[in-house]
Amino acid sequence: MGSSPTRPEPATAGPAGLVRLSGSGLVLPRQLPFERWVSIGLQLSAVCTSAAWCLGDWLVFGESAFAGRYGEAIGQTSLDYQTLRNYAWVARRFALSRRRDTLSFGHHAEVAALAEPEQDFWLRKAEEHRWPVKRLRREVRTSLTERAAGRPGPSPEDDDLVTLRLRIRMSESQLETCRAAADRASLTIENWTVQALERAACQELSEHRTET
Repeated sequence: MGSSPTRPEPATAGPAGLVRLSGSGLVLPRQLPFERWVSIGLQLSAVCTSAAWCLGDWLVFGESAFAGRYGEAIGQTSLDYQTLRNYAWVARRFALSRRRDTLSFGHHAEVAALAEPEQDFWLRKAEEHRWPVKRLRREVRTSLTERAAGRPGPSPEDDDLVTLRLRIRMSESQLETCRAAADRASLTIENWTVQALERAACQELSEHRTET
């Protein structure tokens, strides 16, 4: 068991001109130039925008570099392990060079379960039309439904998706649990299912390698 994370001290006013960040908020000095205030806002915006990507990359690195030990480090943070796993899964699906700065992490997560050509196609559409995540989700879901019904939907010409149809029997409560998890991850139930299957497979293979 790792030691409990150190709690940040309550925010208090510091020396003149010093900006302090704590677990409960931001402390700004009274005499703060407008340009400096704007700069702080831009920095905070950048941190918020890239936080999910950074956490995903952080976990991917930890899994590779500190196998068997990174779990203890995660336990010392206040972060939810499953959320981190979702972040890491999306980070693996998109190399840094393929991530679009004009779109959010949620946009990328929405198409992460698709093949790369399909991912690029939908992200390009979302970028061109300035779709919010919900609109992208709706467009992707509609396309997949039409394709499953035999009606052609929008897709890249070099589409290399492999279609696997599974018939899954579950109770209503199990289905609602899965839907709630998908909504929390900002994914369709189909994409969330693909992620869950891949995570389970990776964990099974990892445990097998550890045992051997």
